[in-house]
Amino acid sequence: MSKVHVFNAGPCLLPQIAIDNSIEALKDFKGTGVSLISISHRTKEWESVMDECRALWKELLNIPDDYEVVFLGGGASLQFLYVAMNFLEKKAAYLDTGVWAHKALKEAQGLGEAYAIACSKDRNYCYIPKGFDIPSDLDYLHITTNNTIYGTEIKTDIDCPVPLIADMSSDILSRKVDVSKYAMIYGGAQKNAGPAGVAFVIVRKDMLGRVSRYIPTMLDYRTHIDKGSMFNTPPVFSIFVMNETLKWLKGIGGVEAIHAIDEKKAATLYAEIDRNSMFRGTADKEDRSIMNVCFVMAEGREALQDEFLAFAKERGMVGIKGHRSVGGFRASLYNACTQEDVEALVACMQEFEKLHI
Repeated sequence: MSKVHVFNAGPCLLPQIAIDNSIEALKDFKGTGVSLISISHRTKEWESVMDECRALWKELLNIPDDYEVVFLGGGASLQFLYVAMNFLEKKAAYLDTGVWAHKALKEAQGLGEAYAIACSKDRNYCYIPKGFDIPSDLDYLHITTNNTIYGTEIKTDIDCPVPLIADMSSDILSRKVDVSKYAMIYGGAQKNAGPAGVAFVIVRKDMLGRVSRYIPTMLDYRTHIDKGSMFNTPPVFSIFVMNETLKWLKGIGGVEAIHAIDEKKAATLYAEIDRNSMFRGTADKEDRSIMNVCFVMAEGREALQDEFLAFAKERGMVGIKGHRSVGGFRASLYNACTQEDVEALVACMQEFEKLHI
C-alpha cells in the first residue's frame, strides 16, 4: 500500500507506538492472558493504568494539587450539559466562536440564564472576538480554545475575573497551559489525547458543590472524583490508548517539545497557502489555529475544488475535505501528524498549481 498522510479532524492520527501497544493489549493485557476489552476494571492491573494515566495528565500539564483529573464517557458534547449542571447557578456567559461553542451555550440555556458575551458569526467565525467586557457577577465564562471547523484558536491563557471554563478538545496537549487560571478544562480525547470514546475533565475541586439545584448522580463531577472515574464501568480501551498516547508524548519531550513541532508544521502549511496562487486561507492571520488549517480555492478558482480533492486523494492525502457546513479544505495537524505529512501536502499543492498556471 502506498504511503498515506492523515489529516482527519477526528478521530485523529495517533502515534504508531500507541497503536502497536494497544494491539498487543487486545491480545493479552499485562500478561493476564485476558484481552484488554475483556478485563475487569476492578483488577489491580487495570487500576494501575488509571493511576498512571491520571499521573501523566498531571505531569504533562503541571496540574496543581487542588485539581482532579476525571475520565468520562460521552465525549465533549455531553460535557456541555455537565458544565451547566455543575456550575450554572444564576448567570453564565459564553464566547461564541463557532459551532461547538454555540452548542455548549445552547445546553446551558436549557438550565438557566446563559448568553453569548461576544460572537464572531458576523464574519463566518473567521476570527476570535477581543476587547469584550466580562461582568463580575457571572458564575463562569466558557470559551472554546480551538475551533476545528473554522480554523481559529485562542493561543494564550486569558485573564478572567470570574471562573473560567474551557473546552480544549482540539488543542489540549499542544501547548503549555496555566491550569490555575481555569476552574475547569475539558474535552474529547479524539484529537490529541487518544481515540474517541472518552472525555477528560480537569477541575478545581473547591469549585464544585456550589449550585443549589439537584444534580443527578451521573452528572455530578463529585461522583466521579470520589470513585476515581470508576463509578460505572469506564471506557477501558479508550483510556488505555490515551495512556499510551500520553506516554509517547512524555517520551518525545512533553508539551513544550510538541508545541515547537506543531508550530513548525502549521507555519510550513500556512506559508504555502499564502504563496500558492490556487488557494487562500479563511481565518484571520492573527487567530490562525496551529491544529486545524482551513483554506479554500482562490478567487476565480472555485470550480477546481473537487478536482483538487481528487488530485490530493490520489497522492495519499486523507481527510482534507472541509467540514460539510463550510466546504473548502481542512488539514488537521494534531500532535501525531508529522512534518513529513505536511511537506507531502505542500508538494501536492505545488504540483496542482503547476498544472493550472
